[in-house]
Amino acid sequence: MEDAVVVEHGTMGPEARRLEEERMVPEDRWREVQRMAREEQLSITEIARRLDLDRKTVRRCLKQTEWQPYQRSERTDTLLVEHAEFLRERAPAVRYSAQVLYQELKLERSYVGSYDTVRRFVQPLRTVEALAERATVRFETPPGQQSQIDWGSSRVHFGHQPVVLHLFILTLGYSRRHFMEPTLDERVPQLLDSHERAFDHFGGHTREHLYDRPRTICSPDGEGGVIWNPTFQSFARYWGFEARLCRPYRARTKGKVESGVKYLKRNFLAGRSFVDLADVREQWQQWNDTVADVRVHGTTHQAPLARFVDNEQGQLLPRSARPGFKLEARFPRIVGNDFLVSLDTNRYSVPFTLIGHAVEAERRDGQVRIHHRGKLVATHPELPGRHGLVVLPEHGPGPAVRNARMRRAALPSSPPSLTAEAVAVEQRDLTTYDELLAAGGAR
Repeated sequence: MEDAVVVEHGTMGPEARRLEEERMVPEDRWREVQRMAREEQLSITEIARRLDLDRKTVRRCLKQTEWQPYQRSERTDTLLVEHAEFLRERAPAVRYSAQVLYQELKLERSYVGSYDTVRRFVQPLRTVEALAERATVRFETPPGQQSQIDWGSSRVHFGHQPVVLHLFILTLGYSRRHFMEPTLDERVPQLLDSHERAFDHFGGHTREHLYDRPRTICSPDGEGGVIWNPTFQSFARYWGFEARLCRPYRARTKGKVESGVKYLKRNFLAGRSFVDLADVREQWQQWNDTVADVRVHGTTHQAPLARFVDNEQGQLLPRSARPGFKLEARFPRIVGNDFLVSLDTNRYSVPFTLIGHAVEAERRDGQVRIHHRGKLVATHPELPGRHGLVVLPEHGPGPAVRNARMRRAALPSSPPSLTAEAVAVEQRDLTTYDELLAAGGAR
């Protein structure tokens, strides 16, 4: 069933859409139709599918000897003739809202016509914009310039146990070589480790990496910008690449890697079973060596491995023998009220006087070292596993409080009070007081 192009009041059906396409096929798409038919010998049906065009539109383009731009004839029987230029310039700014344009015409340009007249004028303008948004212009990058990174997921079986397998995929933009790393989640540690495995696989990395705004890399700031994950920023600086983001809601700019995700699911995962993650890696490596790397790519018309070796390998920034980021990098942290710092879910104590302060944690020689303003403030053995805890007694407030109490005890006390030895109180029988009262009454 044909997709419909959305308009303001309902949808444009297949026939109306075809007529609209025939009027509005841009020159670059017309030339692509010609190229696909002439160079790739593709059928009309296949060209229509790839370019999302009607087959009759493709057939009409192939009959033409040169591209002919569509020009809409101006109507002279409408109240909008004198406002036409204003509407064409203003419509994109108000996102082709006929209601907004109608209000502005009435208030600012003394328009006396109806809303429906404005709506009919704006409708083809909006349709052209919708087609332009749907059209994807392929963007080719030079060797060693850009990689595209994305995650995919698929339900597989480890033995008889169903699991959701997450697939980190990095695609070199020029050669189209892929790297895949299977994981059980998409958290930051897996993201960074997968990058470094890809660097090892290719022997280096490109200067730019393109991402589709995952929360492990950035989050929206509420004003149209993003807040970068500080750990990921440190990782990018450590390896010396520039992280770039797709336009919001426009992940198609990352089409090379998304095509790779589909290819992997359909051609590698289909019909396979695995024992564990290590088995997934081994099976992928064998499949990649014998199938993916040596097939003729549909866009470049070359095998990815051959294109990589001939033109791209020497343009990558070398991996060399540099230690992994996990081993060398410093991770920014804020000390919590429990005077603990978290690193890979394990928590380590620092002096309680640093509560609320920014510190940096690093791994080195089997230890976790924590720095504040360039000064080493805590050292711990690196904990194995996850969710561990280590607290040094001297980091807590206990010793400080105890020492303060001892200092207060050593200070001079208040003036000595009178003691029982200093003041002797005579003990008298109560009858003595009765006798005194009786004698006083007699006087």
